[in-house]
Formats: sequence, C-alpha cells, structure tokens
Amino acid sequence: MGAMTTRRGLFLGRQAERRRVLPPGVTLESLTACTGCGQCVEKCPTRIISLLDERPSLDFSGGECTFCGDCARACPEPVFAAEGVTRLAHVVAIGDGCLARNNVACQSCRDACPQQAIRFRPRTGGPFLPEVDVNSCSGCGACIGVCPVGAIGIADRVQEGVHA
Repeated sequence: MGAMTTRRGLFLGRQAERRRVLPPGVTLESLTACTGCGQCVEKCPTRIISLLDERPSLDFSGGECTFCGDCARACPEPVFAAEGVTRLAHVVAIGDGCLARNNVACQSCRDACPQQAIRFRPRTGGPFLPEVDVNSCSGCGACIGVCPVGAIGIADRVQEGVHA
C-alpha cells in the first residue's frame, strides 16, 4: 500500500512513513544480501515491487502478487531465500473506513480476492460486513488496490491468527 498522508500530517508537512512489505521468499535476514540492483523491480509482471531505501518492497496500490517467482529468478544475490512461496508474511486487515462498515453496500475486496478469503456476513439493518479468513489469505494484496476508500491494509501474520 502506498504512503498515506494524514490530515494532521498534511498541515504539518509530513507524510506517513512507508512500511516495508517484503516480496515472497525474502526475509529481513536475507534482505541484507541485496545490492539494490533493481532486477526484481524490472522483472515483476504486476509492477508491485519498488525499491525502498535501495531494498525491494511491495506496493499493492496498483496490483497484486501472483507468486510467479520472476523476481526471485532475476535476483543475482541470495535475497530470495525460499522458492515456491505462495503466502506472504502478512494478511490483509479491513479498517473502520470500509464502506460496508459505514452502511454503504460494497464488496469490491471480496470480488477481487483470488483465494476467496474475504467473506461478507449478513447483519440486520445494513449491508453485509466483511470478514477475513486469515487461514485462506495469502497476503497477495489483490483487495487493497480495488478498495474505493483505501480501507484495507496489512497486518503481520501470527501463529494464533490475526483479528483482521
């Protein structure tokens, strides 16, 4: 997800710090081997990899990770430690700005999710409410860029599950 500016930050001339989201198969430890050559950026077919402080980071605002492995194959260094990764180290989290949570019917995130990890449960007197099945969510980010209000972010994946 791209950097967002808060109202307060706008008045103070600050932008929110962009969080590093590691590409599939990259760990903080393996990231130290990165030389910042940008080969992974060039080879990403969905153009979601960019360099943040000369290291790869994912930005889901314009696309999703398809876990194709092109970034790993293009990297000349041992940065992409694991092969065949189909899940990222995070899951999506739907925030309070979600249209459905504010009584406006919207299910764009569900429609975009290739894993069908976002479901909507009925409620009385309003649109269905979104729920993320953290066990099904791959963290691909397909739902992030399609959210019309930018209410979807990421949360670290934990062993016990994430209350997203």
